[in-house]
Amino acid sequence: MVQIDPQPPSPKAKDKRAEILRRAAVVFREKGFHGAGMREIAAGLGMAPGALYYYFDNKEALLYACQDISLTRLLSSGREILKQKEPADVLLRALIHAHLDLTLDELGGSAAHVEFHALPEEKLREIVAKRDEYEGLIRTLIRRGIRAGTFRSIDVKLTTLALLGALNWSVVWFNPEGRWSSADLVRGFADVFVDGLRASPHTPKEESR
Repeated sequence: MVQIDPQPPSPKAKDKRAEILRRAAVVFREKGFHGAGMREIAAGLGMAPGALYYYFDNKEALLYACQDISLTRLLSSGREILKQKEPADVLLRALIHAHLDLTLDELGGSAAHVEFHALPEEKLREIVAKRDEYEGLIRTLIRRGIRAGTFRSIDVKLTTLALLGALNWSVVWFNPEGRWSSADLVRGFADVFVDGLRASPHTPKEESR
């Protein structure tokens, strides 16, 4: 029997899915993943709960989509940044900007980005693999900076985990209507991490760890 592939979603369906994910991201940020409900997400969109299930089977599917889309975009932007021939400090600042722009603006500050462990095991493995790949891009960039003498000699893995922890956790406490804008966060994080890593003019080049 010939298998017929399902038709790809129409542009209208893609737009609706994106709208749902943005709303889900807001609810996840406000309530946390476990406190959020499909009914609440649907209500914020003016949809009947049954209509929401047409696009996503359950809350875990929404969580997976938020993670998968954000990580796919983060990996894409990270790869493009690493291709550039700019100094490592310039590129790290660009990566911080891209990371926060996506997680705070495009996904509305989604706490889903730090609650990925609630995913079913199979989906969790996929997400963890992408997160590991993204972490690898940052470690590569920091090592490049150390070899070039732009960054001082530090523990690359520990520094990368500290940076990712700070960036990802910002989605939990960041308030779009609060004291700082997302642009303020970009400048603040870049000043702390990029300037904190920068080698002094007299620091000899060293191998990264």
